[in-house]
Amino acid sequence: MEILLSAFCLYLLWVSYKIYRTFLANRGQPALPPGPPPLPVIGNLLSLSRLPHRSLHNLSLTYGPILKLSLGRVTTVVVSSPSLAREILQTHDSCFSNRFVPDALTALDHHHLGLGFLPISPLFKTLRKICNTHVFSARKLDGNRHLHREQVRQLIEEVAACVPDGRAVNIGEASFQTTLNLLANTVFSVNMAAFNSNLIAELKELVKNLLTDAGKPNVADYFPVLKRWDPQGMRRKMEANYGRLFVILDEMVGKRTEARMESGEQRQGDLLETLLEICQGSEAEVNIVVIKHLILDFFVAGTDTTTNTLEWAMTELLLNPEKLSKVQYELRNVIDHGQLVEESDLNRLPYLQAVIKETFRLHPAAPLLIPRIAGEDKPVGGYLIPKGAQVLVNVWAMGRDPCIWGKTAGEFIPERFLGSEIDLKGHHFELLPFGSGRRICPGLPLAVRMLHMMLGSLLSNFDWKLEDRIAIDTDEHFGLSVQKAQPLKAVPMLLPKNPIII
Repeated sequence: MEILLSAFCLYLLWVSYKIYRTFLANRGQPALPPGPPPLPVIGNLLSLSRLPHRSLHNLSLTYGPILKLSLGRVTTVVVSSPSLAREILQTHDSCFSNRFVPDALTALDHHHLGLGFLPISPLFKTLRKICNTHVFSARKLDGNRHLHREQVRQLIEEVAACVPDGRAVNIGEASFQTTLNLLANTVFSVNMAAFNSNLIAELKELVKNLLTDAGKPNVADYFPVLKRWDPQGMRRKMEANYGRLFVILDEMVGKRTEARMESGEQRQGDLLETLLEICQGSEAEVNIVVIKHLILDFFVAGTDTTTNTLEWAMTELLLNPEKLSKVQYELRNVIDHGQLVEESDLNRLPYLQAVIKETFRLHPAAPLLIPRIAGEDKPVGGYLIPKGAQVLVNVWAMGRDPCIWGKTAGEFIPERFLGSEIDLKGHHFELLPFGSGRRICPGLPLAVRMLHMMLGSLLSNFDWKLEDRIAIDTDEHFGLSVQKAQPLKAVPMLLPKNPIII
């Protein structure tokens, strides 16, 4: 009887506390956003499916474009409209600039050393300056055009080798190899691996595992008291995957530092050389450890976005043959037969650009962007987002909102972007595949260039069909980014010399 009485008293205290938090503590402030009623202890965890961006979209249909969830002990606010995204990412950017760090990403202290989850700090500003000046500036990208063209040429040669015997090409793997070797040449002045080599497969699996584990539901994130025990082993798995990548990076960086110590050794003009020079200069916070974590971010984020988007673009075009014919018709009337798409050609290829935008609209690489954290209590959309809340921007839901895109929001229609001023640079909040504000993806300029060159060259040089009796699978695999659950394999065929008539 005493036990029951004690339990009842504890329950009354808990209810009283909730009433106080809801009605008294926030008197005079906006109310918290609406949302489904939470269950004791676990809150709204059961409201999330294996594809959270879809289940959060379904909840927004009931509770509106801003909603609150209690995920264990973590208050989470989800916004899914361009106006609210603008408030989070632009109007109140300083409040929401820091990232909500999953426990798995604290492995090897990466969240304090890598650029992706680094808090706003002098080191963050220094690394962003390095990216904007030495990696992704227009001057640097223009200076590396020969690298971009060479990697696309190698991609086309490898695909052409599959034509005579009708072999299928794994589109994701081919795209990953091209992007990986481009980054390796930019950073290290070497090709990391040959086409279809075991190393390519291993690195692709490592990147997939890292992004999956970073986005996978983890009980330690919802109940911080459990972090010290890592009950699901997520941090340990992340440490192992990081470790395997760092073995490769340590070898590459180690060889260069040894070569620099040898007298008379000719210096390379690549990014690694620049980073090592910065290490020896006045930027004291940038050391060899920070450099390795920065390079790791380049390879993980740089390969993933391009690979996933190219694979989804090819998937949508194969599902919509009339759109495939239209983009090939445009390419054949702009690009000479057998030639690659050059960066200078892109302004004359509006339909190709529209295909890329439409792919990003339907299949953003990071459908919830990267979670933010509220630095203080902040009113947004007439509601209060409390300090410490996790904030998600559901760009996947915005990309399929009929209020924005009309009744055809769920269909692949590149024509909707013809004549439109909407771009991918974070200025138009209905289309935000790379985010916006000070945390916008720094690799956006390179990703956009390479996507257009790779997709355009694949479509201008080959026609494509699926393997016999193989249906296209559009299921998703969720992580920090969303990938195709099953890889796309398509058979290339040589196009006729005469332009396609549509």
